[in-house]
Amino acid sequence: MDQVSDGGSGDSGWVEELAIRDALSKLSDREKRIIALRFFRGKTQVEVSEEIGISKAQVSRLEKAALAKVKGEM
Repeated sequence: MDQVSDGGSGDSGWVEELAIRDALSKLSDREKRIIALRFFRGKTQVEVSEEIGISKAQVSRLEKAALAKVKGEM
């Protein structure tokens, strides 16, 4: 029988999630913490810098490097 895809079901969603989890697992603990605070808890770079105890510029640099690593893994 022919099947019609509705676009909402399929394997791409969970495959992408697995790829992201795998890529995130390769980050350093500090990078993981920054990504978690920024994107999963919605904190600003200033809030992250205050919580971790580093400058906003360092947060920005580490965040950018971590995102580049994740992108490179995917």
